[in-house]
Amino acid sequence: MLEFIATYAPKLIVAGLTYTIPLALISFVFAILIAGLVAVIRSFNPQFIGLKAQAWHGVRFIAWFYVWLFRSTPMLVQLFVFFYGLPKLGISWLSPSGWAAAIWVLSLNTGAYASEAIRAAITSIPDTQREAAASLGMTGSQTYLRIVLPQALRVSIPTLANSFISLVKDTSLASVVTIVEMFYLGQQFAAATFEPLQMYLLVAAIYALFVSILSIPQHYLQNWADRFVKTQE
Repeated sequence: MLEFIATYAPKLIVAGLTYTIPLALISFVFAILIAGLVAVIRSFNPQFIGLKAQAWHGVRFIAWFYVWLFRSTPMLVQLFVFFYGLPKLGISWLSPSGWAAAIWVLSLNTGAYASEAIRAAITSIPDTQREAAASLGMTGSQTYLRIVLPQALRVSIPTLANSFISLVKDTSLASVVTIVEMFYLGQQFAAATFEPLQMYLLVAAIYALFVSILSIPQHYLQNWADRFVKTQE
């Protein structure tokens, strides 16, 4: 068993560092940007900046439809649609490679779930804080940017961290769009060695190792975000 691990673990770790981790990090950055924009659109009061409610309803509907679509369909199906389906419609520029298709799908799928976490955090901020900000002469947009959003981001850190952990594991689905990431390589080794149990257990152990290491910054980020929050003994 030790010889088996020594032979294949380094190759799997290299594949993880070359494909799995970069794919997860790039997709998560885009997912957070998408989630933040969608959450703000769905929770922001347009009257704060003088927009008409009717015009804002259309934007909100688009944001709602995006969240509904990506939360209601399997990620595997979404990967097939982007990589195999869209080129049939002449939209190959959107996903010209497996990397592009995987980043699109992982970002949009994770962004849909993360947007709900951020939106829930925004709505959890008490109205009394908005009223206090208004009594100090702050505008609606100032209140939103300086009071509501910073607190909402702090509250949503644990949920967003869980989304990132799920995203790291979901990168295994990228094998269906020809990305030779860690799970894909494990499948090839399992077929060559006829040892599927040992190989997949090894792959699972390496995923667990990566997730454990990548989860460490969450603790420090949470402590940094909570540095001004008073704790009760």
